[in-house]
Amino acid sequence: MIKGCPPRRLRKIIFLDRDGVINHFPGMGAYVTRLNEFRFIPGAIEAIRLLTGAGFEVNVISNQGCVSRGLISLGTLRRLTVKMAGQIHKAGGQLDGIFYCVHQISDKCRCKKPNVVLFKKALGRRRFPLSGVFFIGDSKEDVEAARNLKCRPLLVLSGRTKRKDLGFFKPKPDVVKKNLLDAVRWILQKKS
Repeated sequence: MIKGCPPRRLRKIIFLDRDGVINHFPGMGAYVTRLNEFRFIPGAIEAIRLLTGAGFEVNVISNQGCVSRGLISLGTLRRLTVKMAGQIHKAGGQLDGIFYCVHQISDKCRCKKPNVVLFKKALGRRRFPLSGVFFIGDSKEDVEAARNLKCRPLLVLSGRTKRKDLGFFKPKPDVVKKNLLDAVRWILQKKS
């Protein structure tokens, strides 16, 4: 688990996956393991800046099994995370919390999505209805995690999932958008 700045006292919260939502998806079975492999999806930084400006607490929840597989060290993952958060901050956005599961499936951990342990860590002791909270992800596991948390799954097509794959989704996402920027614009228009 890597945390960003301490959470601000906000009433609005949003959860984001990382690979395929904030940065380019490296491909099935591949991982972002080097600083120069991390590339933002066009519009992602602007989307996070818009969320920050609208008063959202932005938390990243991401499976990074590449650590357990020995493909990247925790130190490199931290440096990559600091680089990501720094570029977002420089553009006027803020990541309030960044929570990683660093295990692979065979580790049989409790924190890997679609489990909700990392979401609960992000929420801390705060208790409020999550029915209006979005988790923006790019995979079936992200949709399942949102359903398990009882928040709203918003799927973006900028990563792992393509439109043709949606027919195989169970459960289904509430909303499907092209990318994070389109998703955020839709959320902000809806909330205003």
